[in-house]
Amino acid sequence: MISMPARKPRRASAAATRSTPLLLDRGRAKHRLADHRFDVLVVGGGVTGAYAALDAASRGLDVALVEKDDFASGTSSKSSKMVHGGLRYIEQGNVNLVRHSLLERHRFRKNAPHLVHRLPFLFPILEKEGVFDARLAKGFEGLLWTYDLVGGWRIGKLHQRLTVDEVLAHAPTLRADSLRGGLMYFDGRADDARLVLTIVRTAAALGATVLNGATVDRILTERGRTAGARIEVDGERFDVRASAVVNATGVWSDTVDGLADDDHRPQVRPAKGVHIVVPWHKVRIDCTVTVPIPGRARRATCTRWGDAVVLGTTDEDYRGSIDDVHCTRPEMEFLLEGANTAFEGRLTPDDVIGSIGGLRPLVGGKEGATLDMSRDHHISVGRGGMVTVTGGKLTTSRHMGELVIDKVMQVLGRKGRSRTTNLPLIGGAGYDAEAVAASGGLAAHLGERYGTEARFVSDLLAEDATLAEPVVAGMPYIRAEVVYAARSEMARSVDDVLSRRTRSRLFARDASAAAAPEVGRLLGAELGLTAAQIDRQVADYLAAVRHEKAVLLGEPEEPTSATIDAPQGAAK
Repeated sequence: MISMPARKPRRASAAATRSTPLLLDRGRAKHRLADHRFDVLVVGGGVTGAYAALDAASRGLDVALVEKDDFASGTSSKSSKMVHGGLRYIEQGNVNLVRHSLLERHRFRKNAPHLVHRLPFLFPILEKEGVFDARLAKGFEGLLWTYDLVGGWRIGKLHQRLTVDEVLAHAPTLRADSLRGGLMYFDGRADDARLVLTIVRTAAALGATVLNGATVDRILTERGRTAGARIEVDGERFDVRASAVVNATGVWSDTVDGLADDDHRPQVRPAKGVHIVVPWHKVRIDCTVTVPIPGRARRATCTRWGDAVVLGTTDEDYRGSIDDVHCTRPEMEFLLEGANTAFEGRLTPDDVIGSIGGLRPLVGGKEGATLDMSRDHHISVGRGGMVTVTGGKLTTSRHMGELVIDKVMQVLGRKGRSRTTNLPLIGGAGYDAEAVAASGGLAAHLGERYGTEARFVSDLLAEDATLAEPVVAGMPYIRAEVVYAARSEMARSVDDVLSRRTRSRLFARDASAAAAPEVGRLLGAELGLTAAQIDRQVADYLAAVRHEKAVLLGEPEEPTSATIDAPQGAAK
């Protein structure tokens, strides 16, 4: 899309561009939460809660956002990382959801061009054992035309039919013996955890008070109306007073609703999605390739991400603990089977360098397949006035936040329209993705993570040149990013940095474990942690990695590991 030249600086871009870094201070946030009365308290720091807080702040409301663990630590860091319309929803006949999702995808790409990037999707046409064969390809292309016409065109490319050679140019290790060509269409992707963090920081820049590590254990009421929440944070417990409360806790929403209403009936049905990561040289692709799973009515996606490929699938029914969700051995083997059927070579469990498991908070009954359940969101107002939002997906989170605050305004008896449709996220205003990518090197790496805010990270190198050194072997992240995470992104722990501020745990699990002591040292210096606190954080991170691997490989969990072991005196 071409913008006309402006005789004056563009107001939205100018307002969203900072001259100094935004610093998030936990102590200041705690004092304000304890001493101030807010218009609205948002509980839940995933993408929906983050955008609800941003929407409220954009309307001039005094808003607080609290999260029991870390921002995006639940579902919002364990998604497919796709910002998309949802091609399969057309297959299900939900064209309106697709149309709206594609419009929201366009808004994400406009408001966060540093974080949301165009991604090609390739469907190989195979003679046998494919997602569809040549006879079905023509009918499937009709779906792609519908996708393009209802909004896919906004991404700047329409779907394409490819020859065998063109398919192999994108996926040279794809098995060619039964390949008959391919279809390619275009969607978007984002680092989900960084996207959520950027939304939270944008809300803070507009005046919101945000805090992670703050657990709600009671909903407060005044004269029968919801009036805030009691939270526990860093060993302290105090009341946060607010005229309205939003429950945006996803798969935990029934628990929070139960705090406000003893008669609440559960409405969330968790659906599990899993992803594993393998080295790119094992599956050489430059896009997302959709592959069949032999003997199953499902398909999986293989997406290149730097020097790795992410294999994933979603929407399996789940009945386990919602606080301990990981990819299991059968799920890993399911994905490896699909990849090995579609690609040459042989992937084994030893090739898996990272994994995640997450839960989508679907709304509906317990009968039927989760795959067939609606992805529409659901917003309700409880008897005490608490607004609860469930369902939906990452792509439509901005609109969900808007609708949630519309309900809050009704509860408050106030008026004011949403302003997030064209509101750039912090770092996005004036960002030119193509120009930054062309620069290459550190500038390109930082640009794709921080946008125009990248200069504040690179400014740290002038303070200490050693901060330019990599922090995780084989990964592009530098030490300055750890310092910046502590100062400006409310990172409290080694896990916050390695799992979400960077994605080292997902893309280089064992290397991230080896880097844990150094991350602890850098955090300790910034946050004033004691040697014992640093050692505890490092030990906790290594234990979490061991647990993840034990579940993935289906093996007994060992207290120590030959390859991942807590070093002695890590803080010294």
